[in-house]
Amino acid sequence: MSQYEGKWTTVRIEIEESIAFVIFNRPEKRNAMSPTLNREMRDVLEALEIDEQVKVLVLTGAGESWTAGMDLKEYFREVDQSPEIVQEKIRRDASTWQWKLLRMYAKPTIAMVNGWCFGGGFSPLVACDLAIASETAVFGLSEINWGIPPGNLVSKALADTVGHRKALEYIMTGETFTGLQAAEMGLVNRAVPLDKLREETIALAHKLAAKNPVVLRAAKHGFKRCRELTWEQSEDYLYAKLDQATLRDPEHGREKGLKQFLDEKSIKPGLESYRR
Repeated sequence: MSQYEGKWTTVRIEIEESIAFVIFNRPEKRNAMSPTLNREMRDVLEALEIDEQVKVLVLTGAGESWTAGMDLKEYFREVDQSPEIVQEKIRRDASTWQWKLLRMYAKPTIAMVNGWCFGGGFSPLVACDLAIASETAVFGLSEINWGIPPGNLVSKALADTVGHRKALEYIMTGETFTGLQAAEMGLVNRAVPLDKLREETIALAHKLAAKNPVVLRAAKHGFKRCRELTWEQSEDYLYAKLDQATLRDPEHGREKGLKQFLDEKSIKPGLESYRR
């Protein structure tokens, strides 16, 4: 029995080898994100981040949906009736896990989009490092149809991944698009048949798990940070991350890799990692 079994009510955890499948578990609500789910996801991410058996985190949904976005009843209507300070905390819980924790997570993350992905679901989707979708998954920003502009960091998420015209088209019309279209516009890395989705995701997760975790973390954090910096700031920051990774890496991956490439001639660049 997993130590996480039954620990949370709206999120389920399955650990397969070194992969933690974090599953939105409100299938009767198309996994809409409620205040309870947002609080629990914060706890889930913090617990798995320090769990040594977990090397990669995969975020997906129970049933036929990834997530339908924010729960209109529980997150909007009911929260609107709460005191202002309570509203502030509920919003903070959402952004804490959906962006602040997930975007700079210490371990590699993959969004496995099995079905509907709407509205607020775009924030954690883009915050994940990589994403694979079912070809038939349905994406949409339907907020405009409910008299609500895209909230939280949905617009920022699109601005970071999708071209200006396409992003505004879907924000302003509320029209939907498929997993194949999401791949074409760069919102996800690729789209595959639904019956191959888990297999493809696991294969990618194993590739990530095989990498040096310290260096992998420095590489992804460096990329995400430098997008927000000037060229000069990026140069300083990325050299600092390189030095930090070298200092913190218990495997001494840089030293081993250079030795195997330059001295032993046992690896070729772009084809394989250094022998750990």
